[in-house]
Amino acid sequence: MWLLTIATLGGGLAGAGLMALRTRRTSAARSAELAQLEELVQRRADQVTSLSHELRTPLSMIRGAVELLREGTPGPLTPAQERFLQVLDHQSTQVIGLCESLLIQAKIEAGLFVPRLERVDVSVVARDVVTAMRSLCAQRQQRISLDTPQVMPRIPADPMLLAQAFTNLLSNASRFTTTGGSIDVRVTPIDTGVAVYVTDDGAGMTREERHRLFHRFATGRPLADGTGLGLVITKTIVELHGGEIMVHTASRHGTTFLLTLPAGTPTGSPS
Repeated sequence: MWLLTIATLGGGLAGAGLMALRTRRTSAARSAELAQLEELVQRRADQVTSLSHELRTPLSMIRGAVELLREGTPGPLTPAQERFLQVLDHQSTQVIGLCESLLIQAKIEAGLFVPRLERVDVSVVARDVVTAMRSLCAQRQQRISLDTPQVMPRIPADPMLLAQAFTNLLSNASRFTTTGGSIDVRVTPIDTGVAVYVTDDGAGMTREERHRLFHRFATGRPLADGTGLGLVITKTIVELHGGEIMVHTASRHGTTFLLTLPAGTPTGSPS
């Protein structure tokens, strides 16, 4: 009987030891796999960052040369030359913007995209972005309006990242709004913090186009200008602040983006 009991206990201990060994091996394998994935993401982010830097530098030089030519520094331009330079200026600005988006996306994937929080009046950030966007909207004969209350609560946020998010939303609205259309921006306090509405009277989106939003290299329309990175980055910025972004759209009835930002410090963010 004692021998049987000892044998049973021995078998149980051996089984427990095997289970523990298997658990350790599984844990070690998962840790190794996770480390490998992290290394792969970091390597990919480094490659994108390096490529974006290498592209941005010569493009910035090209843009600077174009600006000097348009100012007439080397001499007067013919109307045809002015038109060509306008195209060069527009296209180089777009590619520089794409490089910036790729840099931000690389930081996101590497886990280096952390907001630097301070007490911010969101209406002031929105006003600065709308002011900067007026010239672009004027070129497309689009009206852009801003509605903000006189007094706004200050919330913990990164003003530079918020400006990036608002710029992405307004650029997207301008791209999908027809010539002569309108874009309305409204900032308002809510119970939980601040809400920002960006509404355009463009063509809107179908259900299928709506499902493609917030995916890299996908835009609201199959042949639309843009990479879709802007909305991906905007969503990331809002979520890093502990907020949410929602979309209301209908085909031929325009689109409204609503983003909410909390009054409290986001979990896991620096105070």
